This record gives sequence, structure tokens and C-alpha cells, in this order.
Amino acid sequence: MTKVLVIYTGGTIGMIKDPETGLLNSFDFNSVYEHIPELHRLHTEIDTMSVSNPIDSSEMTSTHWIDMAKSIKASYHLYDGFVILHGTDTMSYTASALSFMIQGLQKPVILTGSQLPIGVIRTDGKENLITAIEIAAAKDSNGESIIQEVAVYFEYSLYRGNRSSKVSSHQFEAFKSPNYSELAIAGVNIKYKWSSLFRSKYPEPNYNFGLSNSVALLKIYPGMDINLYRGLFDVTNSKGIVLETFGSGNAPSILEMQGLMKTYIEAGGFIVNITQCSSGGVKQGAYQTSSFFNEIGVISGSDLTVEAAITKLMYILGNESDPAKIKAFIATPICGEMEY
Repeated sequence: MTKVLVIYTGGTIGMIKDPETGLLNSFDFNSVYEHIPELHRLHTEIDTMSVSNPIDSSEMTSTHWIDMAKSIKASYHLYDGFVILHGTDTMSYTASALSFMIQGLQKPVILTGSQLPIGVIRTDGKENLITAIEIAAAKDSNGESIIQEVAVYFEYSLYRGNRSSKVSSHQFEAFKSPNYSELAIAGVNIKYKWSSLFRSKYPEPNYNFGLSNSVALLKIYPGMDINLYRGLFDVTNSKGIVLETFGSGNAPSILEMQGLMKTYIEAGGFIVNITQCSSGGVKQGAYQTSSFFNEIGVISGSDLTVEAAITKLMYILGNESDPAKIKAFIATPICGEMEY
């Protein structure tokens, strides 16, 4: 049988109701078969582990991402696939970060969770967990894993992790992939979209655990006072800024803001331009209101999600010091996270 490691980090999916108090508490995933007996029918050997202190996903930090990546590295050759149980709020950030830190995967790393606790009758957690494990164990006719990347499975859809975003706080269909096709759809059968699957150029996993926390996010809005954000444009405070602009990458022609950006880039900072729109990407220079960005060296983030843009910048700044290489890596797809 194939072997899958399930890693519980926290989140709604791991909660059950105490029959005496009626309160929701975390349950021991070592007894997962007691709560989800359907797992016996998967013909997959399942091991479980839990982080020492499961947390709400809103508490996630880069340190937690590094710990997850190291856990996968330590167990990589012992299992055919991995499932990470995670709170939904920052799941796409974690999936994006892991995709950059572990390149060259020949096995799946599937993140999933739920909107309702697994101990609630109407929970979506059971189906999400069962199908995520089935996908993590799936092999093709050559005996190779079908999925060879970090992905998010939620409510019948499998998405590339660094292309996913949480779009709803109350619907079971909580995630979407705004600019890339689903990797699989789970119906009566699981239908994989083979042309959408990622295959790395690396023959073995390549681990890089460096992540820089000196990254900022600035969303442009009409009538903004740039002086409120002047501190962001100090390279001693932030090495990189993700700039969320209008439409295809446009921003107001505020001379003071343009001056801050120009000085910041000249001092060694990096600015990545992504769109605020829920789908589509940046076409820097298509309009006069974004041509200035090209002149001063703002880097187009193409169709990166905000989650992928933030974590990619953290990853590159944490592992590379050459300014030319940093700019090239930001603008170039690393693991299927953007169009080129």
C-alpha cells in the first residue's frame, strides 16, 4: 500500500465537540480512524503527526512554514505523499511559501481544512480529508505520483497552492484559483487535468529555508496620503514591497509617491507590482499611469496572487543577495506561480 503522512497544524478541521460541555476542542489525530472510519476503505497506510502546539492559522508565521518544510524533508523518503491540515485563513500563504521552499517535488503535498469542525454533523472536513489523502496516494500507470507539487484541496477542487486564494469566509467553496485551471475535480471519480499539472526540472527536492520578514504590502487607493506610509520606503525597514495597484497595474501620478519609490529602488529596495483585481494580471506600461514604474525599475508581478507575491518576495530575499538575480527571479516563474 501507498503511505501518506497527515500533519495537523491546527484549524477548524481538527475540532470535535465535547459531549459533556458542548465546547469544541482539538482531537488527537492518532485516533483519526475512530472519527473517520471511512479512511479504512482507502487501502492507504496513514500515519499522523501533530505539531507540538496547534494554532489558529491567523497566528502562522514564517517560522511555522520553515518547520513544516523541515518536517517534509525529514520524512520525504518514507512516504508517497503528504497532507497538511491547516486553518483556512492563511492556507494559501502557507501553500505558496512551501512551494518556493521545496522545489523539485516528485510527490504531492496537499493542504486542506474545513469551514466546519470535523465533529459537526454537516462538516465538510471529512470529505476534504478523505479526498486529499486519496489524491496524495494516487499514482499513474508508471507508478509515479500524479500530483508532484504543493496543492490546496477544498470542496471537490484541487488547486495549485501558489495560485490559490481564499475567497469566502462562510461558503464551503472557500477557495478559488483566479488565473489558473484546477488541477483536478473530484466527482464520482477524480478527474485530473493532466495539461495543468506541474513537473519540476529538478530530479530531487531542493530545499531552501531562508525567508526574509522584511517585506511590506501596500494597497493603493484613491486619495491616499503617501506620508502615512513613508516609513515603508526605508530600506532599513523593508527590503521589498508588494504594491497592489489598480486594474492592469496603474497608480495615481502623485509626484511625492513617485519620488519615494524612485529613491527607495535606487537605495536597493525592490517593488513588485500586482493587481488588486480578483483575476487578471499586471501589464506594466500599457497605460500612461503605469509607464513610470518601468522607468524607475518597479518589477511586474504579472498575475501573481497577493499570497504568492508576498511569500515569493520573502523567499527570494531570504536566499539571494545579488540585486540582478533578485529582479530576475521575481519576474520569472519558479514553480508555476505566474505567467511569464
